[in-house]
Amino acid sequence: MSFHDRLLADTTPERAALYAVPIIADAMRGLVSVPSYLAFLTEAWPHVSHTVPLMRACRDALPARLAWMRPAFDEYVEEEIGHDAWILDDLRVAGGDPAGVRAGRPAPATELMIAYAYDGIARGHPLSFLGMVHVLEGTSVALALAAADRIQLGLGLPDGAFRYLRSHGTLDVEHTSHYAELVDRLDEEGDREAVGQGARMFYRLYADVFRGLPRPVPAAADEREAA
Repeated sequence: MSFHDRLLADTTPERAALYAVPIIADAMRGLVSVPSYLAFLTEAWPHVSHTVPLMRACRDALPARLAWMRPAFDEYVEEEIGHDAWILDDLRVAGGDPAGVRAGRPAPATELMIAYAYDGIARGHPLSFLGMVHVLEGTSVALALAAADRIQLGLGLPDGAFRYLRSHGTLDVEHTSHYAELVDRLDEEGDREAVGQGARMFYRLYADVFRGLPRPVPAAADEREAA
């Protein structure tokens, strides 16, 4: 079994727990509201805006024996630049407040996830960040592309409000194969464990981000409140 296959197998419980978060299950069924979608974009922007700085920090913290990984990180950086701007554009088209999001602070769960990423690089093992990459890109491929059409249909918003979900999800399909090739070259168990431990933690942290988002209010509840 390749290391990437082992990583997928070993993180099955954490991945299942993330996918079982109610608001994710709602979105996969097309049950969504504009406030929920705006809240998702609002929390996506902070961690996506840190992707490039985190990749650079991880690259620079790699020990000399892992210097062969640095060109891959350089490629990742080039491909990730500007993705945070997609989110701000989506917010604007969907009726949100991009300037307010940029000036504001993320929710505690989002801030903790970002802080853990930096802490793992600086205090732990830099490859723990690849656990975050595994979680975010894998989730993007598994959920974003599948949910985008359902969400758009439910909200009636134009294509311009979904650039992040669709473009990022499509790009991450390519990234996941490159990621597998990259981590499969790791031959020291300590390096592999750093990736695995990072992935397990980031599944939990990312699930908490989604748990903090407002779920759509059922139509019956809307009607009761109006009465």
